[in-house]
Amino acid sequence: MSSGGPSQPSPYTPPPAPQHPPAQQAPTPGQPPAAPQPQAYPQQQPGYPQQQPGYAQQQPGYPQQQPGYQPPALQQYSAQQYAQSNYTPAQFTQRPAYASVLAQPTPYSPPAPAAPSPAQGLPALPAARRGGRIALYSLFGFLGLLLLALIAYFGLFLGPLASIIGLVLALVPLAIVFFVVRMIDRWEPEPKSLVFFAIAWGAIAAVGLTLLVDLGLTAVLGFRGEVAGAVIQAPIVEEFWKGFGVFLIFLIARRAFDGPVDGVVYGALVGAGFAFTENIQYFAISLIEGGGEQLTVTFILRAIMSPFAHAMFTSLTGLAIGLAARRHASTGAVLGFGLLGMLGAMFLHGLWNGSSFANFFLLYFVLQVPLFVGFIFGIIALRREESRLTKARLGDYAAAGWFTPEEVTMLATPAGRKTGLGWASQLRGDRRPLMREFIKDATTLASVRQRAITGRDPMAPADEQALLARTRATRAALLAY
Repeated sequence: MSSGGPSQPSPYTPPPAPQHPPAQQAPTPGQPPAAPQPQAYPQQQPGYPQQQPGYAQQQPGYPQQQPGYQPPALQQYSAQQYAQSNYTPAQFTQRPAYASVLAQPTPYSPPAPAAPSPAQGLPALPAARRGGRIALYSLFGFLGLLLLALIAYFGLFLGPLASIIGLVLALVPLAIVFFVVRMIDRWEPEPKSLVFFAIAWGAIAAVGLTLLVDLGLTAVLGFRGEVAGAVIQAPIVEEFWKGFGVFLIFLIARRAFDGPVDGVVYGALVGAGFAFTENIQYFAISLIEGGGEQLTVTFILRAIMSPFAHAMFTSLTGLAIGLAARRHASTGAVLGFGLLGMLGAMFLHGLWNGSSFANFFLLYFVLQVPLFVGFIFGIIALRREESRLTKARLGDYAAAGWFTPEEVTMLATPAGRKTGLGWASQLRGDRRPLMREFIKDATTLASVRQRAITGRDPMAPADEQALLARTRATRAALLAY
């Protein structure tokens, strides 16, 4: 079949020539020759050139039409005749030019397979409450205004140079405390936004509000004795505003405040932030009053010997709030627990400040060092309790077939996590990041189940489904070839 041949007659194609034309019959004697029959063309369509008058008479040998002459009927050609024709329309005779023979397309180009629908990604955890986010952003704006006021205060009363030197030196104890607190927080890391807010509240709001209260009390009560101000007023005012910051974190993000370890972390971060700004003031004043020698003594006492003092005090308030949160206490009950913890923080703070008016080094080694050691052992005991609770909650999922007993041990114990990370490092491509994600999601899943059991989190079922899907996908990625 010729390419481009139509299946029906077209006015743009001539009729096919007959394959076997009939022989010309000789005229009989005495009979005039028969006139040749004109070729029949299809009826002219609009746009086809019309024949001019006299066209037939101008051709030599063309018969004159007589009156009553009937032209022969136009012949219609069948599809079979067009199929057997060798005629190709002009518009189909022009072929595209190719650079080479190899560049010509193949007669048949199969279509590309249809793209499958995109695979479903890992489900995201439900977002925090909108009211909590708005409150957090509003508090950050409030902190920004207070920060400007503090900068003006330090620049006006202490001078830019002394303030900058004090700020650089104050970063040393802050880094020490932050490193230790993050080690405690590694079991179940808290949201970074809340960690930053806790430090900012202690460094800006607690200090700024304490200064405002001190100025107000001085204006109302007049000058107070140094002992009364350091042992009574300072512990009460400072621990109140620091503990208030921990309570705000509980109100803003209850779903991230799972238990006593979280309370200790947030309380220690608030205390570390407060100590940072207070150290700037103490270091700057020491430099102005006594030069480098007095600054060195102050730095050793505050940055080397007692960097955890404020963090330890405020962590008692956080511990009490965290215990109430673990028991699904109401907001009023949490506030009551927080006030009890705040009283303990005020007592320890007053005891610490009072030691500076007695034999400091004696009280430091007899009282403060044992308190700090007890604080460390308390953190270790809380971590073990968190591990036990995580293992118990993941055991519920193991009984339902979501995890194996070996995986529960790997995810819920420090030794198991260390072994799991070592195994993941030997896999192709070093899959320790995947293992850390697996551990983090599993630990969060255990906390979500604990909140679901106590009934204090209405979003726990949605979190549970999302975390189960995430842990299964992460496990598959870990075991993939």
